[in-house]
Amino acid sequence: MNDLRAGDRVHLISPKGRRYTVVLRPGGIFQFSGERVPHDDLIGRPEGITVRSSRGREFVALRPTLAENVLKMPRGAQVIYPKDLALILMWADIYPGAKVLEAGIGSGALTMALLRSVGEKGSVISYEIREDFAARAQENILQFMGPVPNLVVRLKNIYEGIEDGPVDRLLLDLPEPWHVVPHAAKALRPGGIFLCLLPTVPQVQQVVAALRAEPRFGFIETFETLLRTWNIDGRSVRPDHRMVAHSAFLTVARCLSPSEPA
Repeated sequence: MNDLRAGDRVHLISPKGRRYTVVLRPGGIFQFSGERVPHDDLIGRPEGITVRSSRGREFVALRPTLAENVLKMPRGAQVIYPKDLALILMWADIYPGAKVLEAGIGSGALTMALLRSVGEKGSVISYEIREDFAARAQENILQFMGPVPNLVVRLKNIYEGIEDGPVDRLLLDLPEPWHVVPHAAKALRPGGIFLCLLPTVPQVQQVVAALRAEPRFGFIETFETLLRTWNIDGRSVRPDHRMVAHSAFLTVARCLSPSEPA
């Protein structure tokens, strides 16, 4: 059943592509620049419906994708861009049923992507030292996904240790992930994957050095992704003038068995 329901978060998309976020409720009214769209015109109607405002402007109603939600949701900390979220899920090999540990939770963007990927049989454990970030992230997750019983949030500094091993995957969005490498070597199962997200070259140098110094880590890789969209209009085909270039470096390593050096 894909009909829009009371309580759904939807985007009303204008002819120019501008998105307005609305949480549907019976009797509610969306108002913008003197225009009105009753929520009752949307509730019970199929997703993707086109509605007209009181002034005749058309809006398309769609539930936001995860990528759209990440860019529009309230932020406690800087979010991870969708282009990086997509790579993280693939390079960290997040699979249904996996036990994943992340630190820090930020605004919850990566957490939501992980929860979707591990499914109901997997679990996500999030370490965060700031209570306000943890609260904001959990509110964002609840609003987009509803209750998620397989998420555990701990107000804990992962630099001081990991209490939830063994885990299948360890993902870090922290300024000094090299401090976690010794803990990660003990907490990750053999074959597990370590991944960290860092904005600068000096940070990458330090974490790679720490990984190379730890015998249990091998197959270390670092990369970034640049996203460039294109404008297609008949025979006019050109790249857009703006692009999402560098946002972060991803560094990935595999955890090896103690008896098998890298």
